[in-house]
Amino acid sequence: MKLNKQDILKALETITVVGEGQNMVESGAVTNVVTFGDEVIVDITIKNPSLQAKKRTEVDILKTIHEQVYEKAKITINVKVDAPAKPKANVIKGNPIPGIQNIVAVASGKGGVGKSTVTSNLAVTLAKMGFKVGVLDADIYGPSIPIMFDVEAEKPLAVNINGKSKMKPVENYGVKVLSIGFFTQPNQAVVWRGPMAAKALNQMIFDAHWGELDFMLIDLPPGTGDIHLSIMQSLPITGAVVVSTPQNVALADARKGVAMFQQESIDVPVLGIIENMAYFTPEELPNNKYYIFGKEGAKNLAEDINVPFLGEIPLVQSIREAGDVGRPAALQTATPLEQAFEKLAQNVVQEVVNRNENLPPTEAIKITTMAGCSAVKKK
Repeated sequence: MKLNKQDILKALETITVVGEGQNMVESGAVTNVVTFGDEVIVDITIKNPSLQAKKRTEVDILKTIHEQVYEKAKITINVKVDAPAKPKANVIKGNPIPGIQNIVAVASGKGGVGKSTVTSNLAVTLAKMGFKVGVLDADIYGPSIPIMFDVEAEKPLAVNINGKSKMKPVENYGVKVLSIGFFTQPNQAVVWRGPMAAKALNQMIFDAHWGELDFMLIDLPPGTGDIHLSIMQSLPITGAVVVSTPQNVALADARKGVAMFQQESIDVPVLGIIENMAYFTPEELPNNKYYIFGKEGAKNLAEDINVPFLGEIPLVQSIREAGDVGRPAALQTATPLEQAFEKLAQNVVQEVVNRNENLPPTEAIKITTMAGCSAVKKK
């Protein structure tokens, strides 16, 4: 029997598209029908991406043509799925803090790589460059920023802003600072579950009077966990920098730190990687470099995962000493350390400028499923 295209189309008009009110022909789902003797080819495009919808479509077409046109027809059905792009269910507009222009998260895959040291020195360097800077110490369980800014004994004062009581950040070296360390005793351990830690962070973020800031640096705890998600749910992070030492053990975790920010459910731009403790230079031999932890490991990692390399900071005794006495080493004038941190700060500022010019503003995220915690391969 020779099949007729019009008969096929008339039969298909009796089938409703799965999940839609119109029939297959009227809706435009049937894109082509070709007949050759007793053979027929039907090309159809559906919007429902489920396997059940595809199977239902095929069965309906087969059954209808066999019943209404020719029971022995040889039918080939090509189903194409053209599902509309889903809106990102995990992304909502955040409530940025009025007056804060850029929020930069400083992270590390593991502890002991000098993340807080880099944060404090980067902050004072930006302040020296003329920027208005604040530091939020989000390392709830090991807050060290108060020591590094020599404000360990200080307490934030309460100020009245538009009839509401707000915390006034402690200020030193031109940098505004808030930390959970201001609210605990030196020998007191913070033994909190995630929700309590998140609540404390939200108070330091939204119940504080930060004023006008060009940069807020957030000193995140090591690793990739609940505190990180809480911060990124609360604030639209402009970008993140990851601190690592050159050795493989640290680089493996730094790679995971970058991957966390690049997950589709988080999607925070990575401004770059900083290599701390890049080499050791003894005071008596300032021109000598000893690569104790390996050479250019973080730089190579940055190239490998295609993120900017922001700079290297040497392992120098005076950096540790300066941090312990609460006067960041970047404040030492006319020294190689000052130059190293100035170059680092300039690169961070440039990457923030590039990011703001080329990407839309980051929004605070909302983790609606466990996707935020899954290991997602980022291409």
